[in-house]
Amino acid sequence: MWTRQKRGSGSKWTKEIDAMQSHRESLQSSSFELHTHLSHALVRYLGISSPEQLSKFELNSPKDLVDITSRFITNTFSVTTPTLTPIGVSVSPIVALINHSCEPNAVVVFPRSSALSPAQESLMQIIALRNINPNEEILTSYIDTTLPKYLRQKSLKETYNFECRCAIIDAVRVGQEGLDKATALQSKGQNLLIYQSVGANGMTDPYKSLQLTTNLIPILISSGLTPSSHPLLALSRLHQSLLIESLPSPPTQESLDDAIRATTRSSAGLSAILPYGHPIRGITLAELGKLLAVDEPSPCQPSSPAEAALRYPPSGPPRLKLALETMLRARNELLVGFGAWNEGSQVGKDAREVIVALEKEMMVWKQGVKNVLEDTPRPVAFKS
Repeated sequence: MWTRQKRGSGSKWTKEIDAMQSHRESLQSSSFELHTHLSHALVRYLGISSPEQLSKFELNSPKDLVDITSRFITNTFSVTTPTLTPIGVSVSPIVALINHSCEPNAVVVFPRSSALSPAQESLMQIIALRNINPNEEILTSYIDTTLPKYLRQKSLKETYNFECRCAIIDAVRVGQEGLDKATALQSKGQNLLIYQSVGANGMTDPYKSLQLTTNLIPILISSGLTPSSHPLLALSRLHQSLLIESLPSPPTQESLDDAIRATTRSSAGLSAILPYGHPIRGITLAELGKLLAVDEPSPCQPSSPAEAALRYPPSGPPRLKLALETMLRARNELLVGFGAWNEGSQVGKDAREVIVALEKEMMVWKQGVKNVLEDTPRPVAFKS
């Protein structure tokens, strides 16, 4: 609004903002409250006390104010940290022209390139997830594509006022048969997760949330849901986050292994839905690799090769090897999702450092085994 006031209605910047899509005349009833709240908040923040005062911001009526609010809701992009944690919003009239697809060939990210100084803000970038042919439309996803079709359509209709016609076989994505079995659990479980985890003071209770996800996930798995199914994937990702946040310092073997299993389940579900190189896939793989690389507090030596094959996560050198393989996969995907020229963003650079450390540790272990073998006396063969 202040930039609009400074540059005037005739400026190129203002014309680009005004050209962005507004749904003022076709708002969904479910969106009225959000638009009203934002409009009132904007008026209070700017200190506007009458419709006449809108004119100093190049607005002629309250309808123009609602247009600004609608354009903001419809066309903004979440500004995120290198780990995709939302920290704000950004507007780009050019990037806002990109259409939606539930199977996008590109993503919008804010990677922190090594070329930027710490004081500089990350720049919005459009990263291709695969080769895009000449004359092929660039498409990003406006919503969380891990959600089932009916929730994706609901979100798109409420926020962007259109119906998604993406040709995705939802039964493959959601596991429709399993989802039908879990419908009752979904409504009970997710409502409980939201409402029971809120204490009397209105603050969320991570411990209760962790209890609920711990109890619900085995039930959903036993009903036949795959890791990519809804609501199992959403609950798995929440469970993973809660376990990592609640890791004691130093971690116990049990808490560390639980976090690894939860992150593995999330990664498997995301890999079944999101395309190769999607930033969320890469970040989840990096989280898994880092957990596997943590020194084991109480390594468990399996009693037999059969037991070792069944144990997950593995212990000892096999765990170290799996950590290295996972981090290599993570970095390759991060280089796609955040751009190789950005070194995969900060997470990609961190992954490279972990890979180097793991390779050194593996070399030390291999050299140690070699030394032991060389120092072991060989049996002497006697002639009869």
